[in-house]
Amino acid sequence: MDLVDRWMDLAGSQTRHIGEELDARYGEAHRRYHTREHLTAVLDLVDELAKHAADADAVRLAAWFHDAVYDPERADNEERSARLAERMLADTDVTPERLAEVSRLIVLTETHAPEGDDRNGQVLCDADLAILGSDPERYAAYAAAVREEYAFVPDEFFKPGRADVLAGLLELPALFHTAPARERFEAAARHNIETELMLLRA
Repeated sequence: MDLVDRWMDLAGSQTRHIGEELDARYGEAHRRYHTREHLTAVLDLVDELAKHAADADAVRLAAWFHDAVYDPERADNEERSARLAERMLADTDVTPERLAEVSRLIVLTETHAPEGDDRNGQVLCDADLAILGSDPERYAAYAAAVREEYAFVPDEFFKPGRADVLAGLLELPALFHTAPARERFEAAARHNIETELMLLRA
């Protein structure tokens, strides 16, 4: 099933135009990691973790939009993605309450720090960060793709900036919040991050 069909399964055939625009956005030429492949991986894991969410379809909608706006030279991509979702979903069957939740979840992917009772946020954040707990080869490919997206930043600035982000992740009490994701990804993610940090600081 291609992405547009998958979108219509979620939101209805009358919203095909939205699915087509989202598909095109994740296919933008400047993207190296935040691509259709990343979107598919996030959607797949949201499906796996759906029973842990309070509103799985709100999480799915948020997953579709969470990187819809992606410009590595800007710091407000999550906010802009949330506003895009609000505009594009305003004339659909999505209720105002669910749309507000979708918008909140998208913005949450900036910090990946859901509250202890935020079941929807926990599922989305776990799905978005699952790449951190992948096997070492796939993690290395992810790290390289992120570097390509920031090719405009010289190493002397990129390396300490990336190291700060990774160190901040390691300081979190837990990278993953649902029990299945924590069991599957937490240890591997911390190992991968520590390895990348070592390489950045070498």
